[in-house]
Amino acid sequence: MTRQRICVLGSTGSIGVNTLDVIARHPERFEVVALSAMSRVDELLAQCLQWTPRFAVMPERAAAAQLRERLREAGCATEVLDGAAALADVAAHPDVDVVMAAIVGAAGLAPAIAAARAGKRLLLANKEAIVVGGALFMRAVEEGGATLLPIDSEHSAIFQCLPEDRSTWHDRIDHIVLTASGGPFRSRDPKTLADVTPEQACAHPNWVMGRKISVDSATMMNKALEVIEARWLFDLAPEQIRVLIHPQSIIHSMVVCRDQSVLAQLGTPDMRVPIAYGLSFPERITSGASRLDLLTTPSLTFEEADATRFPGLHLSWQALRAPEGSTTVLNAANEVAVDAFLNGRLRFDRIHALNAHCLEAIAPDAADCASIEGLLALDARVRVRAQQQVLAWS
Repeated sequence: MTRQRICVLGSTGSIGVNTLDVIARHPERFEVVALSAMSRVDELLAQCLQWTPRFAVMPERAAAAQLRERLREAGCATEVLDGAAALADVAAHPDVDVVMAAIVGAAGLAPAIAAARAGKRLLLANKEAIVVGGALFMRAVEEGGATLLPIDSEHSAIFQCLPEDRSTWHDRIDHIVLTASGGPFRSRDPKTLADVTPEQACAHPNWVMGRKISVDSATMMNKALEVIEARWLFDLAPEQIRVLIHPQSIIHSMVVCRDQSVLAQLGTPDMRVPIAYGLSFPERITSGASRLDLLTTPSLTFEEADATRFPGLHLSWQALRAPEGSTTVLNAANEVAVDAFLNGRLRFDRIHALNAHCLEAIAPDAADCASIEGLLALDARVRVRAQQQVLAWS
């Protein structure tokens, strides 16, 4: 068996760590060629010493220099690259077969598009890349002949419920249902959310995730971004995408077919399941996840997504119906809002207010969406406006 050569972008984050865990269970199938991290030198050093990849990438030059020196002292031959362009270079490298795109935020757009244009098997865990990139991203996938496989548990669930022949999807689907746990504040009075702390927001009841996505789960902005992602992944109209609260996180999402049959994918809440599926598709390999025991599983319940408690969720449909580029605006505003909240500069209940403010205040045009550079310039413009509003509220 020829081993697949893997590039893990964002290898020190939760998705990256889980990806390496799955890879470690199948050394005969996979070889790690490249790893990347933003600033976690110690963690990336340990991964390089374990996996001895050909490349390690750190966008921050000072962090890369530190990693380079410590690897040299350890006698590790891994080549350390720095700068944002290096991420795109390794993602498109001819010695890479599979790219796990797990960089958090809009920073993952350029390397994901580079991998798509190079025709890689692209495992998309960075939902922001497709939320920001939209039509440009999907065009790169088509023109490059890339194989795009969703890694978010919800989108992987939808993908697993559909046949391999994508040309049949449109005729089969009536609508899809994305499930959401509801996060840590599902039953809390919305009037009490002003005093929420970062520690409370990051204490997810079911999933172990990074801080940014944990806050997004608490506000349901992660589900808003997933609605946008689903529109592009499955070529759906906004009204064909629905969301239900499912506190147990056992049913990861559902496809409602034209004949009203409902197909669902179930499993324990463990990201190694969709990661293993993406790595091995169309085969199935062991993931390390625990088995779902239906005899001991609690009752499966569903609730409406409360617009009062989770107003941010409904911004997704608003952005999808607005001019192209509005989803870029929403994502950039949210990244600023979450960062400000985590750093004590913005109240939890103002995350939604900031997102809604930017979505109303900034109207993108066609030029903004015509290239990566245009999208990133729009992203930067939104961030300036969002930071100004954060200061105004301080």
